[in-house]
Amino acid sequence: MYTEILRIIEGGLNKDLKKVNNYSKILAQKLDKDGDSKLAKLILNTLDSKPSSIVSMDSLMAAPVDQESRMNIVDISMPSKSDSEIILPKVITDKVEDYINLYSHQDELIKNGLEISNSLLLHGIPGGGKTSIAKYISAKTGLPLITARFDAIVSSLLGNTSKNIRKIFEYADEKPCILFLDEFDAIAKARDDQYELGELKRVINSLLQNIDTFSKSNLLIAATNHAELLDKAIWRRFNTVIEVGLPTNSETGKLIMKFIQDLDNDFLQDEKKLDRIIKNLEGKTPSFIKTLFNNIVAQKIIKNKNILSYEDVLIEIFEVNHSTSNPADLTVFLNENGITQERIAHLMNVSLRQVRNNLNTK
Repeated sequence: MYTEILRIIEGGLNKDLKKVNNYSKILAQKLDKDGDSKLAKLILNTLDSKPSSIVSMDSLMAAPVDQESRMNIVDISMPSKSDSEIILPKVITDKVEDYINLYSHQDELIKNGLEISNSLLLHGIPGGGKTSIAKYISAKTGLPLITARFDAIVSSLLGNTSKNIRKIFEYADEKPCILFLDEFDAIAKARDDQYELGELKRVINSLLQNIDTFSKSNLLIAATNHAELLDKAIWRRFNTVIEVGLPTNSETGKLIMKFIQDLDNDFLQDEKKLDRIIKNLEGKTPSFIKTLFNNIVAQKIIKNKNILSYEDVLIEIFEVNHSTSNPADLTVFLNENGITQERIAHLMNVSLRQVRNNLNTK
């Protein structure tokens, strides 16, 4: 409740009627929930008495656009229950939960004179789960996710990129939300990069100013695959920094269980088969594993198979990892992973002699 009062005052001082309206409605909802329905109703009646100057929450969903291309420069997604579960290493899970707790307890922090910027920088390998973490935080906090579109933000017109950045921060500042800056290095490159133009260097200064003035009650999340490219001053703007890496074998197993859910299969309860699959997925990202099993499940549905088989998984892993499908290489791969020669002959529709020849050749 303290947060909403501060934001209403902040909006009033800045003559930001949208912000006043949005946080007043949230304050009314909290008061009503706490049993003070009379004050809640009074606040809502006051808002309704100024229809010409106050904008409703629904009207705020009109996203800002680039002046040159007229493209939306943000995408808006509401919290989804399907994103409320995520599989991460414990050390990362703990850091993410600590970050969420900062937001959940900000009323108590403000009451005790402590207002902390809720900023998070995620960096690491492509496909490691940075975007999934942002969606998870959205699901856990109930805040909409406003994702900056850097394909539209970076304009060919001098000065427009900085203007677009300001538009995004102003738009996100009007209401409780998460501002998500994915592929952050696109606009946050080091200012001493000799290959960057002067205009793009000025963009960094604009970005830093907007981060500094962004509402401390909202969440700011940035993600990059190229942390080494970020300007040094960027790092100091983020209270929480998390490096996202590859899953462990245990997490890979959990991901597999998550992606095939309740589908009938012949390997989840077979420790040897599951271990072989996990071993073949070492060094693969959660994104890769998800795509792999989506393809396997799709083929099961298309071919009307009753069961998702161990052999189907092995063949898909082999085909994804090899640009050309060499029958001899596939034969060896299947045999090394416990498939009998007779079964390989049936799967590949070749003679048993051909299978043995392939194995002897290799």
